[in-house]
This record gives sequence, structure tokens and C-alpha cells, in this order.
Amino acid sequence: MTDIIIIGGGPAGLTAALYARRANKDVLLLEKETFGGQITYSPKVENIPGFCEVTGNEFAEKLVEQVLAQGAEVDSCEVLGIEDRGTYKTVRTDSGSYDAKAVIVATGARHRTLGLEGEEAYIGAGVSFCAVCDGAFYTGKRVGVVGGGNSALQEALMLSDLASHVTVIQNLDVLTGEEKLAEALRSKGNVDILTGTVVRAYRGEGELSGVVLEHVADGVTSELLLDGLFVAVGLVPQNEPFASVLTLDERGYAVAGEDTLTKTPGIFVAGDCRTKRIRQVATAASDGAIAALAACSYVDDLR
Repeated sequence: MTDIIIIGGGPAGLTAALYARRANKDVLLLEKETFGGQITYSPKVENIPGFCEVTGNEFAEKLVEQVLAQGAEVDSCEVLGIEDRGTYKTVRTDSGSYDAKAVIVATGARHRTLGLEGEEAYIGAGVSFCAVCDGAFYTGKRVGVVGGGNSALQEALMLSDLASHVTVIQNLDVLTGEEKLAEALRSKGNVDILTGTVVRAYRGEGELSGVVLEHVADGVTSELLLDGLFVAVGLVPQNEPFASVLTLDERGYAVAGEDTLTKTPGIFVAGDCRTKRIRQVATAASDGAIAALAACSYVDDLR
């Protein structure tokens, strides 16, 4: 019987493990892919407290090293579900089951990609998902933004103050974001908006140099030279296996406030997988600390 199982090894899960171990709780951290989460795709990060500049991989490595030094156990496996057994929970994985007094779900949300051939190789080498994180690297350069919703329009507006030129690429014939945002974009002299257009392929050796576009109505293709492409077509939370113990909203995010509490006592949720407005490393770490302290308090009350 473990005190706390943490599902997910991103900044939220790793921070939760750190706080729980410092509270002298037994901790098992389960991660199915890469420790660090989405931040590992960023080649340079400048908005993490304490670091003027660090790569996403370096930051993740430091977090993992810190957590292991505190004595947390880790296991690489895919979690298939959680069963609520009252005073303890059973976490089922593809390599067996684990019991714990409390569980913190910190599975994050992956950025929805375009699904194009070779896309993975361009992520961090010209393809990005966050203007707040990576926009400054494209100051004075030409960038594209894929998407037409509020997130895409906000990304494009932010980039328009940095890049020499911004091209918004929307597959529908209209922008679906707020009209106020659309009007603000149209007023920018360095912004083009291409509607009814999709990205069909990436171009570039090692780093992105452009994209192939297709006009949906007539199938005509063209090439657009770019230094960077920001993909803003939504996020995909990783909460499906936990639907029986969490309340999920219409987009699949776990319904939980800043207190990280869920409908199931003893199960907490932290980071990008929960309902929240700001999804950044700093807010994920904050969630992890709050969830860990809440879980520790819950475990103490069981005694």
C-alpha cells in the first residue's frame, strides 16, 4: 500500500511528487511516455522562475533528478483506470495494479497536431504550439498560425507584435473566434488571413522552411515560405481512463478548481488536464504543490 500514486510525469506530477516526499509520504510516480511532458518539446524556455534560459529537456531532467533524490519511486507504464475502494484506490496499469491511499491525476493535455508526415521531427525545429513560450524566438521573422478559433487568433495577435509577418491559415471559410479578435487581426498591416485553406505538408531540411498549402474549394496547392509555424487547433486531455472517478467536461477536461479536488474523495487532479484558463509550466507546478498538500492531508486524516 503506497501513500500517494501520481499519474503523469510532467511539471505538475513531478512537483506533486516533490512536495509529497518532503511531507514524508510514500510516492509512486507512473508515466507512460517522456518525463517532463509538453515542455520537453521547447528548445529554449525563458519564462520559468529561476532560469534565465533553459531547454525543456534540461528543465525536465532537473525536476526528475530532484524528485528521485527525494526518494520517490517511478515506473514506466500506461495507466488503464482507477477503481475507488473507499479508503484506498486501485490503479490498474498495463504492467499490473497498485494500491494507494490517495491518487493525483496529472496526465496533462497534448497539443492536437496536424497529423502530417514527418511532423514529429519539426516540433521544436520550427513547429511550435505556444506563442507565449516561443514567440520571442521569431522576432523579425515570418510565421504562420494554423487555426481560426480564439486561441489561434490570440496567438496571431501576440505574434504580430514580434514577427515581421504573420499568416493565419484556417481550414473553414470563416474565422470561428470572437469577432473582436478577428477585427483586431484584420487591422494589422503585417497579417494575412487565408480561409478555406489547409496545410498539406512541411518543407525544410532539419528545420522548417515552409509549408505546402491547399485551397479546399478547388484543390489548388501553393508553397508558403515560413521560419516558424504555430499550430493552434486545440488540446487533447488524457483523462479518458478516469471517467468513472472524475467528472469530465464536454472537451474531456477533469472538472476541478484551484483546490484540485474532484468528485471522488482521495483523488486529486493537477495541471493541464483539469479545467483552467492558463496552462503554463508555472501554473502546472502550482497545481502539483496544491494537490500534493491536499493529498497528504487526506492521507493523514485516514489514520
